[in-house]
Amino acid sequence: MSKLVLILNCGSSSLKFAVMDATTGEDMLSGLAECFNLDDARIKWKLHGVKGEAMLGAGAAHQAALDHIVSQILPQDPSLAEQLVAIGHRIVHGGEQFSRSVRIDDAVIAGIEAAIPFAPLHNPAHLIGIRAALQVFPALANKNVAVFDTAFHQTLPQEAYLYALPHTLYREHGIRRYGAHGTSHRFIAEETAKALGKPLAELNMINCHLGNGASVCAVRNGESVDTSMGLTPLEGLAMGTRSGDIDPAVVFFMHDQLGFSVDKINHVLTRESGLLGLTEVSSDCRYVTSNYPQEEHAKRALDVFTYRVAKYVGAYAAAMEGRLDALVFTGGIGENAALVRELVLGRLALFGFKVDEAANAAAVLGGEGRITAEGSRLALVIPTNEELVIARDALALVG
Repeated sequence: MSKLVLILNCGSSSLKFAVMDATTGEDMLSGLAECFNLDDARIKWKLHGVKGEAMLGAGAAHQAALDHIVSQILPQDPSLAEQLVAIGHRIVHGGEQFSRSVRIDDAVIAGIEAAIPFAPLHNPAHLIGIRAALQVFPALANKNVAVFDTAFHQTLPQEAYLYALPHTLYREHGIRRYGAHGTSHRFIAEETAKALGKPLAELNMINCHLGNGASVCAVRNGESVDTSMGLTPLEGLAMGTRSGDIDPAVVFFMHDQLGFSVDKINHVLTRESGLLGLTEVSSDCRYVTSNYPQEEHAKRALDVFTYRVAKYVGAYAAAMEGRLDALVFTGGIGENAALVRELVLGRLALFGFKVDEAANAAAVLGGEGRITAEGSRLALVIPTNEELVIARDALALVG
């Protein structure tokens, strides 16, 4: 029986896609369509290791990208389309309705629509991708699966997910902490349990998923018990262009004293802050780390970024109930920025972390494993694989 799953990750202006063997994790096809609704909308892919690219046409978006995948890329190996058994969709926000992955039907689509206020940039794009997939893959219409970034965090206890707001705002409007990156945090928890040779249900760990979007997750007895992102993916750590935690009164100050509109404030906090705002040059962590020793603006940005990470790790020690088995770094920055890990662990010396400089330097570009010295507290680098989680869940749900 075939185990091939098409994986779709639709953003507001892009579409990541892959065809993966859900049992081995091998990518037969992977690619990215981007710059949607612009003159230079384009698609790039790698099929069985061979790269290709094409322009999609001015103003093209999700439907055009999927049409190109079906009509131009998959026919290069007709057996791929014939062997597809499911389509897995990454969904950022499922609200409280979804605590696990589900097969997509009208009720699930309605639930994703209901969560749009919590992820206004992401969920509408996911719905476009789902509807386009139903159209271009009619034979798989009842084999589309939604995998929610928020699902893993539905185990948060009340003291972790409630804000200290009038309770009616939660009861009537669902305002609470939902978290994100749950698919990655779940994968890393499972991989950490394997690495330590212990049952997932006995694992206590803190995971740092660090990328352009970044979050920390406290895992106790194999379940998420706290996480840094909140109602939306804006809360928590400083990120590429997102502010993370701020005093809520900053919003009032920008509106009342500076005359910023609500849309302008939203744009500043989500698109002009984080590493970009602190450097005033770039949101790319590679730029920040390479210029850290000699440029004041780069040092400023990285110091804020790593301090926030360390502060959350320290806070989440309170959720461990006396035992921390491992601290893990993952994501594009977590897996590749040795300097970031060194600075974070240096701030956590009180907890017994001591960096192994050689091991830390080697854990980049796919390198993984322990990065702390023998005898000190354990910190690991483990590459994440959200696509594999999506593929496995999709295969399991379609039977």
